[in-house]
Amino acid sequence: MSYQDHITASNKLIDSKNGTWSSIDAESVARMQLQNRFKTGLDIAKYTAAIMREDMAAYDADPSKYTQSLGCWHGFIAQQKMISIKKHFGDTKRRYLYLSGWMVAALRSEFGPLPDQSMHEKTSVPALIEELYTFLRQADARELGGLYRDIDAAREAGDAAAEKAAMDKVENFQTHVVPIIADIDAGFGNAEATYLLAKKMIEAGACALQIENQVSDEKQCGHQDGKVTVPHEDFLAKIRACRYAFLELGVEDGIIVTRTDSLGAGLTKQIAVSKEPGDLGDQYNSFLDCEEIDPATARNGDVIINRDGKMVRPKRLPSNLFQFRAGTGEDRCVLDSITSLQNGADLLWIETEKPHVEQIAGMMDRIREVVPNAKLVYNNSPSFNWTLNFRQQVYDAMASEGLDVSDYDRDDLMDAKYDDTELGEAADKRIRTFQADGSKRAGIFHHLITLPTYHTAALSTDNLAKEYFGDAGMLGYVLGVQRKEIREGIACVKHQNMSGSDIGDDHKEYFAGEAALKAGGVHNTMNQFG
Repeated sequence: MSYQDHITASNKLIDSKNGTWSSIDAESVARMQLQNRFKTGLDIAKYTAAIMREDMAAYDADPSKYTQSLGCWHGFIAQQKMISIKKHFGDTKRRYLYLSGWMVAALRSEFGPLPDQSMHEKTSVPALIEELYTFLRQADARELGGLYRDIDAAREAGDAAAEKAAMDKVENFQTHVVPIIADIDAGFGNAEATYLLAKKMIEAGACALQIENQVSDEKQCGHQDGKVTVPHEDFLAKIRACRYAFLELGVEDGIIVTRTDSLGAGLTKQIAVSKEPGDLGDQYNSFLDCEEIDPATARNGDVIINRDGKMVRPKRLPSNLFQFRAGTGEDRCVLDSITSLQNGADLLWIETEKPHVEQIAGMMDRIREVVPNAKLVYNNSPSFNWTLNFRQQVYDAMASEGLDVSDYDRDDLMDAKYDDTELGEAADKRIRTFQADGSKRAGIFHHLITLPTYHTAALSTDNLAKEYFGDAGMLGYVLGVQRKEIREGIACVKHQNMSGSDIGDDHKEYFAGEAALKAGGVHNTMNQFG
């Protein structure tokens, strides 16, 4: 409904109460309703799922229309990100949020900082989703509140043109609420546990759930060693659990992102069940590292499988895990991805050990031979040394072309002396275009950085501490923070406004009229910021 439609509906309701609601102002009600567009997390999930589906279709038609997100570990970080995006780009189109299980473990667990091994409370994940959307909804209320003040000021000045301009901004207001791709790790248990957690995450507002094919009780960060995968049928049960959760809650457009860690996972806990040659279980087992044996020499506790008519024993480690043959990671990733897409997944995630477009494209080409519209979510991870990786890629390319690389030490390419060299600049150009190149060549629909704000918080705090506690003293804060905020138009320089003080003043006036004791008067020091 339009602004005026809300006012008309509120007036009708107030009039129906035979004068007992006469002190309620219909326009104030309309303003509050527009400031609270999303009443529940399910409203958000349905709205944002439709956005993602539309963006996926747009990408299929034009791979330059890829999407992006940054990982957020607090509602304030998400809020400031979206405010900044609207400020710099005018709209939030194709820009999402990512909720990283790594950051939940490291920053939001009651146990304190934890590694990314699913040891944190699983309830902290939906709690963070709810928090992120609470802050985004507050950003809506804050911006709309400013527009309402513009309307009132224009009316008071008798400026009809300014009033119409402000009203048009209200009518065409774009919400800060955007899709969140939320990390459900390996499901925190069996398929039933996955379903229960998925429901909580969707109810909190998540329209996209990212789930990985590791075992729940041995789960590791995607960029650490010791990863253990599960047979396909186990993983498919969890995909179905997520889909049932979406459908039960009426989010028919819900997105499931299936992540394969097989490229760096050389271990499995289980031998897959196989009912006939060539089925999924047989394909999973075909990658096991085995040795042919004489059944008569089998030891107590041995597992023996029939491979091409031969009796073979999978190699079992002291950890009681089985290992895959070396060099099978890419083949397993391709099989994992095709199987997931054929059984309800919407998007893929292949965890790699380095950012290399052709490596990713090589796997996606094989997947797209079977599923032509396969699309990838790719982790532009801070676990990669981007500078070193791309300088080595450029070095290798130069060497293969017969160019002179004698001025460069491949093992020491992080050295700052290479920053302004031909190699350094070529590497930076590749980093700059990595997302566009990957989306065009390798089917990457969504690029995300899992934990960028973890690193930005650490870096900015280090810079402030160095200056403030050093010789600069208070000037360290003023030069490094406040003056930049003012000159770059950072909204939270008015931190009272950002925290909701002006929204509260509006409500006080609605509730108490002239008797309202408001905080935003002439003695409020926030007025110093203009």
